[in-house]
Amino acid sequence: PRGEALQHGQSGTLPQFLEEPVDAYIVKNNPIKLRCQARPALQIFFKCNGDWVHQSQHSSQEHTDLGTGLKIREVMINVSRQQVEDFHGPEDYWCLCVAWSHLGTSKSRKATVRIAYLRKNFEQDPQGTEVPLNGMIVLHCRPPEGVPAAEVEWLKNDEPLSSDGVIVTRGDHSLIISEARLSDSGNYTCVSSNIVAKRRSATAAVIVYVNGGWSSWTDWSPCNVRCGRGVQKRSRTCTNPAPLNGGAFCEGMSVQKSTCSTLCPVDGGWGEWSAWSACSSDCERQRGRECTAPEPKHGGRLCDGVALATDNCTGGLCTQNRKLLHDAKPQGVENSSDVALYSGLAAGVVTVVLLIIAVTLYRRSQSEYGVDVIDSSALTGGFQSFSFKTSRQANPLLINSSMQPDLTVSRTYTSPMCFQDSIDKELMAERSLLDPLPDLKVKGQKTEVFMKAHIWAADRAEYHVISHPQTFPRGLAPDYRGVSVGTTLGRRSKNLFAPQVSLPPSRPLHRATAVFGHAGGRLVVPNTGISLLVPHGGIAEDTTWEMYMIINQQDSSNVSEDEPEVFLSPAVTYGPPGLDLSCPIAMTIAHCAEVGADNWTVSLKRQMHDNKWEDVMSVDEESTSCYCLLEAQRCHVLLEHPGSYALVGEPLNQGAAKRLRLAVFGSVDPSNSLGFTLRVYCVDDTPQAFQEVAVGERSRGGRLLEEPKVMLFRGNTFSLQVSIQDIPQLLWSIKPFTTCQEFSFSQVWASNQRPLQCAFSLERYSHSSSQLSCKISVRQVKGEEQILQVYTSVVENEKGVVPFFTQSDCTITSQTGSRAFKIPLSIRQRISATFDTANAKGKDWQLLARKLHIDRNLCYFACQESPSSIILSLWEAQHQDLADLDSLASALEEISKIQSPRIAILDCSRDEQDSEFTNLG
Repeated sequence: PRGEALQHGQSGTLPQFLEEPVDAYIVKNNPIKLRCQARPALQIFFKCNGDWVHQSQHSSQEHTDLGTGLKIREVMINVSRQQVEDFHGPEDYWCLCVAWSHLGTSKSRKATVRIAYLRKNFEQDPQGTEVPLNGMIVLHCRPPEGVPAAEVEWLKNDEPLSSDGVIVTRGDHSLIISEARLSDSGNYTCVSSNIVAKRRSATAAVIVYVNGGWSSWTDWSPCNVRCGRGVQKRSRTCTNPAPLNGGAFCEGMSVQKSTCSTLCPVDGGWGEWSAWSACSSDCERQRGRECTAPEPKHGGRLCDGVALATDNCTGGLCTQNRKLLHDAKPQGVENSSDVALYSGLAAGVVTVVLLIIAVTLYRRSQSEYGVDVIDSSALTGGFQSFSFKTSRQANPLLINSSMQPDLTVSRTYTSPMCFQDSIDKELMAERSLLDPLPDLKVKGQKTEVFMKAHIWAADRAEYHVISHPQTFPRGLAPDYRGVSVGTTLGRRSKNLFAPQVSLPPSRPLHRATAVFGHAGGRLVVPNTGISLLVPHGGIAEDTTWEMYMIINQQDSSNVSEDEPEVFLSPAVTYGPPGLDLSCPIAMTIAHCAEVGADNWTVSLKRQMHDNKWEDVMSVDEESTSCYCLLEAQRCHVLLEHPGSYALVGEPLNQGAAKRLRLAVFGSVDPSNSLGFTLRVYCVDDTPQAFQEVAVGERSRGGRLLEEPKVMLFRGNTFSLQVSIQDIPQLLWSIKPFTTCQEFSFSQVWASNQRPLQCAFSLERYSHSSSQLSCKISVRQVKGEEQILQVYTSVVENEKGVVPFFTQSDCTITSQTGSRAFKIPLSIRQRISATFDTANAKGKDWQLLARKLHIDRNLCYFACQESPSSIILSLWEAQHQDLADLDSLASALEEISKIQSPRIAILDCSRDEQDSEFTNLG
């Protein structure tokens, strides 16, 4: 019928698509639907990837368009995840619709079907940064790969970050703040999301800091003297702006001093009397004088007395007719008046002279302790160090110590740090030397003082073995239950910590404990290179703290699996956590980094409550919260907060190197009378790491066969090879395929104090072969090589194994009071009082720091209450294993030479300081 034909498209039009399939994403395992609508259409079929979709998979509907009366056909199909995954064409999975009418066919657009996903890891996480105020903040973020492409949003402190003109984002999702404000400090997170999931990046901490700036100078103060040459000063503060969020402290001086001169007031003085006038009719005569010798100037006092004198010219006798009569005064009266006058004048002169002498003596006595620079003769005269040189003994660690050393091989064995127990410690503890005599300031008396000190030392040498009542022996667990709250250590019983004889511990000590009071002291973990110095006065009076240090071996692991950083030292904890100190303590930590070249970035890290490590500071940066002084084999750190600390290094290039200590031990094979085992260790070159090896070998009965040697292991990704050479083939045999063994680069580079060991099993052919000689080569591929020479007698080991001892004299873990310090307390206090206050010649704590070669990060000392005292504590930590004070004495000697070489004369016109601190050199 005609009407039906028109409905199906015989009106002369091709099918037109009212709805075409659209691109779709399959989320997880949920299939998607593709839909087509066309009019007029007799049939509609889907075609996917060039193939027709079976009719059974179509779902169709048909209805009539009320406006035109034409039939509208709608068709749907489902596409599953499996279908898309099974398709391996050159392009994405696609589908289109083909519609038929009586006049022909029409095709729809292609619709792609993709599986939606979002990877977990960001291609680039934003990195935390510190920027100055008004600086530019740039945080990069590359979201994870995903389909469809992820959208990026920035959060600040977990709140959405809105662009306000100052904060903009680029097309690569980077966040840019052109001018940083203080309010821009916070934790920034990059959030990416698509239809599948939402991912958060690592949080980047942004700190906007403010460097300190000086305020304007104050007005000059009035001259500090009423008359003559004096000093005036002005000051400024680091508050314009004040340092904020770790910003740098102001550089320069906060106080300036300048010389000033004040005109001295001149008191008026009477001139000579004029001649008497003629006798008047009233029988009186007059004479006058003027206040002009000198005239009063600059506020001086006027002359006391009268300017005009009147006298009776007749002695009170006058005639009635007013004629003058001659004076008839007796001669004896006049003479008696003259004697009284001269006696009074003489008494006044004597009084003035005595007063001047008293004032002069007083000023000299005051100047003895008010010198602006301590003369080095006062330091060396107050206490004298003594060095006792002994001949080098054979190493007791070697089996055959009587062998002549191989002069072609370097034999250096560094002893672990421990307390010296020599006579100089007793000398410094003597009260009479802690308070130097005032005349030590005069250089001419230095020789006499040295002689007195040596004579006194000879008389006192017999006392150097007396133990200090506040010294704790190593390995002893003191009982503190007898201490009452608020008491000091000095009030306890002297026998409470009496030394006890105990066997050597079976494992190395990793903990040291002691009680410290106001006098301070030193705490040492023996044979580990770890120590702690508590300065005098750091603990309040009438207060004691039980302090401890622990080496946490379980914490010596990589900071992060994704980071190239490695531990260069053990992790050290000191406490207790609530420790209250008024000044920083000095901690010394041994490390194994070769820091001669700029190949490392070494940082001090602290362990947090979640066992993660955070940066405290880099040893090369400036900081006011912490101080690090890095030396070749150890680092001295000034800390204020208890906790766990470690040195961590990040190599900057392949030239970065760690020091490895190599050692070979030997012992008889207990299961084979002819067997002998050589064990070679490669550990980090720190005393604590070698101590682990030493104690382990002692338990095995092993002996050290060659003094340990040090080699540099570089971060060039090449492995470490250990091989045995020159074995006597006719006398000894070795287990096959064991002559060369290898450690991978990662095993050595991140050894983290764990001993790396390889063993060589040897067997002699007969009991008559008692001597073993061979070489062990330890080399890094494309790196350094060290040779360990072994020459030993196996028979000695069969007769009896001599136990391996570490540093046998390290029996003291703590010292308190004056015994713990090189510098006597009175000298330390005088140095601090002198250098904490600047003078006109620039002799202040900054000059002291430069002379002691502590001339970086001076802003840290500037923030301390007594910078000189902190500098001396750092010097104490540096020189704790030396028995002399030469470096400090030399520094003070150089400072004393800065003064004028001429002998200054004390007079009232000089600066008050200069007149008081006259150079007598």
